[in-house]
Amino acid sequence: MPGSDPFPPPARGVLLLTRDLFFRARLEGVIRRAGYTPVTQGAAALAVVELADGASVERVRTLTAGGTAVVAFGAHVRGELLDAARAAGASVVANAGIEAALRRRLTGGA
Repeated sequence: MPGSDPFPPPARGVLLLTRDLFFRARLEGVIRRAGYTPVTQGAAALAVVELADGASVERVRTLTAGGTAVVAFGAHVRGELLDAARAAGASVVANAGIEAALRRRLTGGA
């Protein structure tokens, strides 16, 4: 339903797992503007995971197995990581699309 909250309160935290400070700052802004709180640990309504290596794919598996929705992002040239995260249950986008994808996910936009 347009305009409805995609995550019912109190699940307002978004777990942000990225080492890249550029992406971290930009994604924190998207999260805050949507009315959520970026967190780096603990339970959250949604997890955003930067795909840098096999360990990040394992983190995606752990999160999805625990019932957390995951949006994973990474370099388009690292197709093996993108495919592995998708197979683990994450929604996956290339770096260039993460801001728009996260904004849509948090606001319920198309």
